[in-house]
Amino acid sequence: MQQLHEAFPFEAAPRYAILDRDGKYGHRVPMALQSMGVKPVRTAPRSPWQNPYVERFGGTLRRELLDKIIVFNQMQLHRVLGQFITYYHQDRFHWGLEKDTPEARVVTPQPSASAHVVTLPRVGGLQHRYEWREAA
Repeated sequence: MQQLHEAFPFEAAPRYAILDRDGKYGHRVPMALQSMGVKPVRTAPRSPWQNPYVERFGGTLRRELLDKIIVFNQMQLHRVLGQFITYYHQDRFHWGLEKDTPEARVVTPQPSASAHVVTLPRVGGLQHRYEWREAA
């Protein structure tokens, strides 16, 4: 309950919250959401496709990060997840955004003949971003 109130400070709660049918929500979570002015919407039983954005991100997170590392503790997981989310929003292109990123980035249209590609490691070297740089 406390996490819900801390997640949406200063009356910044969304209009809707999608909840699956997991028993961990009980009756208290929907009541707390309603008291914050949020309408809880339950998905149909055994229907993960009803929340495709979360399912898609969860799959991407698993394939591109969690299947490739060994997590030793919660602090490491929190740090790596933060790095991955930064990479996901700033560096990783998305087909649905016409190969752009959620946070706009500058793309060099046509590099000069003396330019070369540099590798910028992300998420501890697990992912990379490539950019053109002019020769010095």
